Order: sequence, then structure tokens, then C-alpha cells
Amino acid sequence: MNQQAKPEMQYTTSQGSYTMGEEPYLLTPGPLTTAASTKAAMLKDWGSWDDDFKNITAEIRSRLIAMCGGQGTYDCVPMQGSGTFAVEAALASFVPKGGKVLVLMNGAYGKRAAKILDYIGRDHVDLDKGDYLPPMPEEVDAVLAEDPSISHVLAVHCETSSGILNPLKGISDVTHARGRKLIVDSMSAFGAVPVTVDEIPFEALVSSANKCIEGVPGFGFVLAKKDALEVAKGNSHSLSLDLHDQWVYMNSTGQWRFTPPTHTVVAFLEALRLHEAEGGVEGRLKRYSQNRDVLVNGMEKMGFVPLLDKMWLSPIITTFFSPNDENFDFNRFYNEIKSRGYIIYPGKLTEAESFRIGFIGALDKSVMEGVLNAIAESCAAMGVTQCGPPAGVK
Repeated sequence: MNQQAKPEMQYTTSQGSYTMGEEPYLLTPGPLTTAASTKAAMLKDWGSWDDDFKNITAEIRSRLIAMCGGQGTYDCVPMQGSGTFAVEAALASFVPKGGKVLVLMNGAYGKRAAKILDYIGRDHVDLDKGDYLPPMPEEVDAVLAEDPSISHVLAVHCETSSGILNPLKGISDVTHARGRKLIVDSMSAFGAVPVTVDEIPFEALVSSANKCIEGVPGFGFVLAKKDALEVAKGNSHSLSLDLHDQWVYMNSTGQWRFTPPTHTVVAFLEALRLHEAEGGVEGRLKRYSQNRDVLVNGMEKMGFVPLLDKMWLSPIITTFFSPNDENFDFNRFYNEIKSRGYIIYPGKLTEAESFRIGFIGALDKSVMEGVLNAIAESCAAMGVTQCGPPAGVK
């Protein structure tokens, strides 16, 4: 990727003047730094009922189906709201009221899925591996063998609270060998980590506009088997989150049932075109992997320690233990780095103090090198000399 020069496009708002491109780089799991042309796509207003906008929706759905190789047997249902809206919509629509879900957990998003199931009254059993380890296929197989009442397995593809990339192919293999159905939360991986239905024949996969395809927040989407969508009628507890109803209405009219985030949708189509121009999933994975390698290697040279062993590091985000130094304060660390043009992310672990640095968005190797310089300067400004974690943490 050739990092785009920051354009001199200035606007005046009630909050003051703003020059496009002057904001800090976002080193987060989304929202993220977007390309200038993606931002510029939001400068036009659209009528959601207009044929031009309906054609944009249709092209987005078609491109996403093709991205997972689902032409013919799968369909795409966009859903307004954050990614969690789409996860709840999928669980409520595809798990019948008498179903039971095996939730695979190793961080905050598996736990959130279990909380959703509690809210919507679906039975579930949890396999919780803590913060450090993935659910292994043989463990999933053992739980499924022991409990024939489990109808579905919920797997988080990339658990961004730790940065772990879970072994989705192996989980899929044992799930289908046991005759169960797989729902994938690929919120932070789809578009950069390959997922095709010939290798991973999921029942449904959920992702969001503002992740690896590098759009802006406003909607999620569900890729699902058409026959699963057909039998989902009446399952949902919610009108607004009913995927079957959204699917039927969208296919019959070309429109969203309720007001869509029009500017976000149009920006997402531009992001999809940039994704294709970069080489699709393969091209995006290559850039994100290089971002990770540059950043992690540089952090380790400074003495920082990643939470995970290298075999589990995703190309999406990495968690680092906070330094065991009396001068280290995360809030100051964050603000020092921000003042140098970069925004990192707080930790989300239950067992140790940490922070996270993401690799996704309109970022490249040169940005990662800038982050490393900003971190080194910030540590020096704070008087932090010991960047490793307390003894015994890892």
C-alpha cells in the first residue's frame, strides 16, 4: 500500500475548523483510520428509496458474498447499528427458541455473546479458555460429544481483547463432523483473514463496516445460508433485529426496512473498491501482517512483552503487558502518544494490566515505525526505563 498523502481539504463546523487528514492515526480494532476517498464519499446526501442507492446496496451485498465464495447458496443481509447489533440479530434469528449454543470464549467478545443469549432467552454452555489460549478443536469435539442437545457453536474468529486468532478451520471441522451448525463472529477478521464457505461452511458469519474492509461505523452484515434465512422466520425476539424480515424486504424491494446509514453505506462501497484494488483479502492480509511484524519486533526490542505466544498473534491487534515501572501511568502514556499523532487502545484483560495496538485501517509500515518512535519518546518523557511486565506474569 502507498500511504495516501494527507489532503488539504478544510471544513468549518460549529466546533471549529477541520482539515481532512490532520487527525491522529487510529491504532485500534475499529473505528479505524480510513482512506481519503472513503471519507470523501460521505460528502453527498442520498435518498434511501432512490434507485441509485438501492444499486449501491445490491453491489455491496454481491461483493461480500463473492468475498466468502458463497455465490448461489449464501446471501448477505446488512443490519443497521454496531457490530454487536448484527451479532445479536444473528443469534436471535438463527438459533431457535429450543436451540442450545456452545459459546467458545477467550475474551470479552465470547462473553458478550453469552450475555446476548441470556438476554434473548437461548440456552447455552460455555467453553472459557481465559485470556491466553484458544479453544482447541479437540476440546470443542469433546463438549459436543458429551452434550447432544447443543445445536449451534459460536466461535469468535479474532478475539480482539487479547489479539488471538482462533483456529477456525479446526473448530469448523469438528462442528460439522458432529452435525452441528457454526455461527462465526468474524467482526475483526473478515476481509483480511481468508474465510471461504468451501473450507468453512458456516451457517452464518457476522462482520462490520468499520473493520478490515476499512469503512466507517454504522452497520454490520451477516453472510448466511439461504436455507437458514428461510427457516429463521419467527425466531427473533426483535422487529428491528429480525434478519429474516430484513432479508425478505430487501430482496423484494431493494431497500432497507428502516432508515439506513446512507453515508456509511456509500463510504463502504468505496472501501470495498479500494479493498479489491489492493488485491482483496490476500493483499490486505499481507499489509496487516507486515504492520504486525514491524510493530511487534520493535516493541520487543524496547523490552515490551506481548500477551500471546507468536503462534497465536493475529494480524489485527496485539496486546502488550503494561511496564512494571513506577513511573508508568497508562493515561499519561496514552496522551503522550496521542500528542505525537497516534491513538492506541486500553487493555481489556481480566488478569493483568495491558494495552493494545492495532494494525488495521489505512496504515502501513511507515506508520508503524512512527508509532514505535512515539512510544520510545513517550517512555523517555515519563521516565519509564523498564518496559517488561512484573515477574511471574508471563
